[in-house]
Order: sequence, then structure tokens, then C-alpha cells
Amino acid sequence: MEVVESPDQSEPMEVQPQNGCKHYKRNCKLVAPCCNKAYPCRFCHDEDNENHAINRKLVKEVVCIQCDTRQITATQCAKCELPFGNYVCLICNLFDLEDRKQFHCEDCGMCRVGGRDNYYHCKTCDICLPIKLKNSHKCIEKVAHDNCAVCLEDLHSSRIPSHIPPCGHLIHTSCYDQLHRNGHYACPLCGASMMDMTPLWQQMDEEIASTPMPEEYRTVSLCVLCKDCHKESKVLYHIIGLKCEHCGSYNTCRVKDPNCPESTGSTEDESSGGDLSEEEDDDETLTLTITNQAQANGASLSSNIEIALDSSNVLPVDNIGSSSTELNSSQDDANDTDNDDVD
Repeated sequence: MEVVESPDQSEPMEVQPQNGCKHYKRNCKLVAPCCNKAYPCRFCHDEDNENHAINRKLVKEVVCIQCDTRQITATQCAKCELPFGNYVCLICNLFDLEDRKQFHCEDCGMCRVGGRDNYYHCKTCDICLPIKLKNSHKCIEKVAHDNCAVCLEDLHSSRIPSHIPPCGHLIHTSCYDQLHRNGHYACPLCGASMMDMTPLWQQMDEEIASTPMPEEYRTVSLCVLCKDCHKESKVLYHIIGLKCEHCGSYNTCRVKDPNCPESTGSTEDESSGGDLSEEEDDDETLTLTITNQAQANGASLSSNIEIALDSSNVLPVDNIGSSSTELNSSQDDANDTDNDDVD
């Protein structure tokens, strides 16, 4: 390991031998102000130091990988004039030889990838989003500054692309895919469906029509809250699912609201014990699994349904047409939602 003498510090500085790293291709190393060591990038520093993280914006010096000269941050070496990167941002201290269409967003306070012309900054969400989402996505105040509801890691500074479901709550794309593979299709934060579940709801309509309830349950009604449209309705009880009268979703849960509206489709006699006993488990819900190899290819839903009592009224299905949006961002600096953040 080569040692480079610091020009303005008495202690020698250790420099790691590699030129560039798995995270970035660049012609310089960052001198960490916290430990006075040179690393190829901030991620290499953080991987080597579990007890603290580097603040890349506080970096004031770099080391040229060609002549080992320690110097003030600049676009090229002051001694051998080697360019430190094809893209250089001295605000974020980002140096990159690869062309990823990087640009610095003043509102985000960091560099992004993907091309400035392809993104715009949403002031409400406080994140750069694809132009195609302008005026069409659901805004949530500073949603990008929340942690991923699955892995609990930061979204704003992550290099992992983020996914935007219809409810607007950001989630890492890899975490979303993991939820999908394990049969979970509701947002971990609000419970709303993360994709278009219409094919499944239609299939459940058919199942309910062909599965009559026992005589003693046919007039039983109860109040439900829809997690998709957020409206309440009074519906007839069925073991397969409780359908929202407003939007047709089966992503519902029981509620005990005395002001719940009467069901327009219910013909039960309320005085004859038509309401389901409150002593029954209000959290009783359904989990539905669709088994069809075609689902892996996003084909039509299978008619082979297996229903089991569980603790969620959301009924999952593989690859039902997705209505959510993926934000591709491989940020390095801080944000990684739609645009890649760099360094």
C-alpha cells in the first residue's frame, strides 16, 4: 500500500491501490476528511468504515491515480493534467468517466443520471421524475425523503431504482419485485393495490356467483372499508371476499362504523339477525393464490384458485397488469428514484 504525504497535515495518508472501483470509473480518489484516507469513492469508504459515513460534499482534496499527487478538488490533475472524469460535479464531488447522462439538480441537491431533458423536479414530492409522469402521478409531500417500507433503507440517497405504485408511496424496485414474487400486491404503507387487479376481481365475481353461501349466512351483511377507493359500504357477507360497492375491489376490510351506508343491493331483514356478530374476528380476511405458469409471462389469470383464511383481505395474483411506474435511478450521490443519483 502506497503512502502519500499530505502537504498540509503532519500524519501520512494511506492510499488504496485500486484505480477506480466497482461503483465508479474515475481517475482520482477522494480524500475522506473524516479519516484522512483516500478511497476510490464514498461507497468504498463506507464499506471500509462501519462506524461512520463520509460526507461527499465536505471532500476538499483528491489524489490523482496517475501521479499520486494530492491536491484540491478540480476537474483535472494540477500536475499531470489528467482529466479526473468525463463528467465532473464539484458540488457533489462526483467524478465519472462513464457517460450516464448525468446532470446536477439544484432542487434535489445532488447529481442524477438519465438526462436532464428526460426528467423534471416535482416540488411536492421533492424528487426528479420522468417527464411522462408530469401532471399524472399522485403527489405526496416529500415522499422521496421517507425510507423504503420493505427494507427501511433511505430512498432519497439510494442507488437502487424506485417504483411508484398508484398510491404514490415510493418503494425500491427490487423490494417491489420481492413482494410480487411472494404474493403481496398491496402497498405496505396504505394497503392500496399496487397494480390493476381488475382481472382478479372479475374472477372472484365468477367464483362468488358459483359458490352460494349456506342458508343461514345469505342475508348476513356487514360494513367494509375499501383500501383502494377509501369508501365505506354495506355488503352481503361471502367467504370468498367482500366486494366494495363503489369501485368493485375486493381489497376491503371490515369496519364497525354505525354510520355505514345501507347497501343498495342488500335485501336482508335487519331485524332477523342479518348483521354478522361482532364477536367474530374482525381481522379475518382472505388470501388468494393463483397458480398458472402463464402468470410468469404476464398472461391472463388462472382459473385455478386456492382460497384460505388469513389476516389480509388483499387477494394477490401474479403479474396482473401493472399500473405502477418504475423510476430508474442509479444515483451515486444521494437520490435514486427516477433519475440516477451519482456519487
